[in-house]
Amino acid sequence: MTERYLGVLGLAEALGVSRHAVHKWRTRYPGGSDHPFPEPDVEVDGAPGWRADRVTEIARWRAGLPGRGAGGGRPTAARQEYLKAAMARGLDRGEALRALATFAAEYPEMSEPELCAWLIEKFRR
Repeated sequence: MTERYLGVLGLAEALGVSRHAVHKWRTRYPGGSDHPFPEPDVEVDGAPGWRADRVTEIARWRAGLPGRGAGGGRPTAARQEYLKAAMARGLDRGEALRALATFAAEYPEMSEPELCAWLIEKFRR
């Protein structure tokens, strides 16, 4: 009996994305990264294949991507609120994001939502 697997194209169709998206995820999220793309079940001549019953697992992996959304990723609700508050204080988007990155490096123990809430509170003072 022949076993059937989904290649990159089949997986992309099952997830409703382009094959380019699947290739990009495999490159950006390799094994050993913080959010590794699920390893294929088989490789034939270098082409990966996944069992069809793993589509749900891979869809859950995709849902867990940081900043998932169109156009480079929709900011989280906390980041959107922070950007809105920062722009109201006269910062442009780039300045606001650089400030957030600076504070994230300075306070690694704080999550981004915590940092955003803290900075918004600072803006209100």
